[in-house]
Amino acid sequence: MNASGDRRDPEVRLEDFGDFETAWCPGCGNFGILAAVKRALVELQIAPHQLLFVSGIGQAAKSPHYLRANLFNGLHGRALPVATGAKLANPELVVLVQSGDGCSYGEGGNHFLAAIRRNIDLTLLAHDNRVYGLTKGQASPTSPRQMQTKAQPGGPTSEAFDPLAVAVTMHASFVARGFAGRQAHLAGLIAAAVRHRGFALVDILQPCVSYNRIHTHRWYEERCYELDGSHDPTDRDAARARIESNQERIPLGILYRNERPVLRERFPALQSGPLVGRSVDRAALAEIVAGF
Repeated sequence: MNASGDRRDPEVRLEDFGDFETAWCPGCGNFGILAAVKRALVELQIAPHQLLFVSGIGQAAKSPHYLRANLFNGLHGRALPVATGAKLANPELVVLVQSGDGCSYGEGGNHFLAAIRRNIDLTLLAHDNRVYGLTKGQASPTSPRQMQTKAQPGGPTSEAFDPLAVAVTMHASFVARGFAGRQAHLAGLIAAAVRHRGFALVDILQPCVSYNRIHTHRWYEERCYELDGSHDPTDRDAARARIESNQERIPLGILYRNERPVLRERFPALQSGPLVGRSVDRAALAEIVAGF
């Protein structure tokens, strides 16, 4: 109870999410993303107990370890299925997925496509450093053809995967791009993604100071620009044009959004309330088990 006698939750502050020692390299873009996530949660006034972070494997997937909240750390590329189940069981829970470009678009590529099609009501924060930073610098799905790595000295043999172009083409309900070096702007994008009802992708460009010497902080600063009011995020063709334009100019902001039914609305069994609040019919469960 506050001084005026109202029963309200206490104000959420940055300190509520803790301060932890990390295993990241000095200068890693993950630091900026972690700070932006905390800022967004404070802006939204979402307390740690109201949150579930789900991640896979990799340096980006360690991000939820470094803040105070509920966490499920799963298999490489398998974060989205777990997050989907959690959100269906408890729609009141704020669910965010954090993983890297390899985890999200490589090992987890099929789950990424399925999440767009299903329009599950959660947010994917994809840390996109265009390299595998945990396993010592191999090319990732978003590495450009000309990028040389220790494992691919001649560059990747496959063309780079463009998650934003794929998401817009598949009519994803929220598609945005941020940059780890612009924390305030990124925090605003994350907050907008969480507010959005439906599957929200925020692809976050970030430098890897150890294994990607091309896409540095300066490289991004020289090329990134923030979308202004002249861009209409409801115009799908305009979003495509922005994404496919000169790669020396990289747009940051909400590229595309639309409103369509979310996954749980397609299940009649969920219309009477969330699964998390229901009791288990043990007799029916025993009968099912006996059938095996």
